[in-house]
Amino acid sequence: MRNTHPMPDLPRFASAVSTLPSPAAAAGEAARAARDQLAGAPCDLCVVFATPDLMGEAGVLVDALHAALAPAHLIGCTAEAVIGAGREIEQAPGLSVWAAHLPGAAIETFHLVAERDDDGLHVMGWPLELDPAAPAVIGVDSPVVLLADPFTFPADELLHRVNEAGRLQVVGGMASGGRGPGGHRLLLGRDVHVEGAVGVGVRGAGARLVVSQGCRPIGPEMVITAGRGSVVTELAGRPALEKLKEVLVELPEEDRALAEQGLLAGLVIDENRPDYVRGDFLIRGILGGDPDNGAIVVGERVRVGQTMRLQVRDAATAGEDLGEALAGARAGLGPAGGGLVFSCNGRGTRMFSAPDHDAGAIESALGPVPTAGFFCNGEIGPVGGRNFLHGFTATMVFFPATTPPAD
Repeated sequence: MRNTHPMPDLPRFASAVSTLPSPAAAAGEAARAARDQLAGAPCDLCVVFATPDLMGEAGVLVDALHAALAPAHLIGCTAEAVIGAGREIEQAPGLSVWAAHLPGAAIETFHLVAERDDDGLHVMGWPLELDPAAPAVIGVDSPVVLLADPFTFPADELLHRVNEAGRLQVVGGMASGGRGPGGHRLLLGRDVHVEGAVGVGVRGAGARLVVSQGCRPIGPEMVITAGRGSVVTELAGRPALEKLKEVLVELPEEDRALAEQGLLAGLVIDENRPDYVRGDFLIRGILGGDPDNGAIVVGERVRVGQTMRLQVRDAATAGEDLGEALAGARAGLGPAGGGLVFSCNGRGTRMFSAPDHDAGAIESALGPVPTAGFFCNGEIGPVGGRNFLHGFTATMVFFPATTPPAD
């Protein structure tokens, strides 16, 4: 008897890169390779990253992508360097295309523009389903991928507003490689923009976000007992600068050597945990200290009662932290189908001795999962349930290989 039950429509993902110097040729080559990997499944979402030399003819590039891949939705941006198909293409022309067939998922793309007047900042362009100020906003299990221009869009302020609403998780990065305002291109469908931000909300795909800030905690946890704004006056009831010097003296020699190369502050965002591990700390720089009053300045607003722990970063620590973050993703996600990667432009061969570090770590942890991404001028991702703009970080979003059950 013939089996009359139809085969389930499963998610499919594809990733391809091109190093051809022509925008049309590079887009066509990568799009055709992605189309072949989808094996006849329609492309519901395409995300593309291209170096400035290729984005110089962004309209030609977009037309070639649509001609070969026919995506229902498309976003993209200029990238100093691109990631895709297990490679990191640095200091050369490069284009990375990620394509996804996401049956049952609701996909909404948008272009945001920020304007200021006497009443403050206004952000326009949110779809109703995603607008943090609207009551119909989707839940935190439906991530938003955001690609923003660092010269014309205040991502920090936007994320602060999103955090106040408390109902969206955001991942993504700031466009890179452009020289000043107007130097970046943002892609949305067939349109090319030179300001603002583009993004996509994906609901019903079971995505999981991963943030690796590349640091290791050292010394004890300390409570901020006095401070205001970004100034920490006291740690554990002692003048902050005095307490830091005391901790540094007591560190093992290896940790003290790393601290001398660059000391960072880890701030716990969600205090409602019995113990704190690496991913619970938001990493910010220690910008200076005042020997007269014993205060220190960190690159984030602090609050009295917040837990702080010193952090260090080097290539080995960053690699270890990324491995731990990916192991957690594997455990929580199951088999991964595809993903997007947003890595700091201070990583790559600027941080690691061998090329393709982050791309290789993903393949080691999750297998040959189709991924694409770029080296950002600032990375976006959540820590402790709140969204932040980071540096020297890798933020990622992974989608499962099977469609999650309906609610």
